[in-house]
Amino acid sequence: MALHTWLAFFVACWVISLSPGAGAIASMSCGLQYGFWRGYWNALGLQLGLALQIAIVAAGVGALLTASAMAFSLIKWFGVAYLVYLAVQQWRALPSELRSDAPRPIGRPLSLVLRGFLVNISNPKAIVFMLAVLPQFLDPGAPLLGQYLLMGVTMISVDLIVMAGYTGLAARLLTALRSPRQQRMVNRTFAGMFLGAAALLATIRRAA
Repeated sequence: MALHTWLAFFVACWVISLSPGAGAIASMSCGLQYGFWRGYWNALGLQLGLALQIAIVAAGVGALLTASAMAFSLIKWFGVAYLVYLAVQQWRALPSELRSDAPRPIGRPLSLVLRGFLVNISNPKAIVFMLAVLPQFLDPGAPLLGQYLLMGVTMISVDLIVMAGYTGLAARLLTALRSPRQQRMVNRTFAGMFLGAAALLATIRRAA
């Protein structure tokens, strides 16, 4: 891959990652609930989902997915259901009186990784999007595997940085929340954001 092509792809990765979506909402939610270091496990799960999506596109399975209405619908509605589940969990999250020395809730790393993985992998729009975008940066005359690996490493590296920003931002917000009422309002705001992401995903059609 030529340097100027990679630089163009690098800029595109920042634009894509910074665009608010279910991954950003999940990162902020985890940062708010668990703090940065614990909540960042969710971002690692997001990257596992992203890596699998890139592998699917590189293997050509993405084209089959976009051609199959049933496969597309199954993945889409699973994603919608999972985002609604996260919204319910966020809405029901119990507030507590916070002190500067109070411990934050403990989330199991594997559970947070799985949460992030499911958020990303259950979005068929992402696979369709990458199927449309990634080939534009490929040099058909050069080995494709190395190019896909380079693009995958670039996308994941950029997304790790962006999700660290989202997670850290929400973790800082946690220090400003002192009353159960404030926490409840923020939890319900994030619940509404998850529902909004679910509603947007439900409108996605295979032709998109």
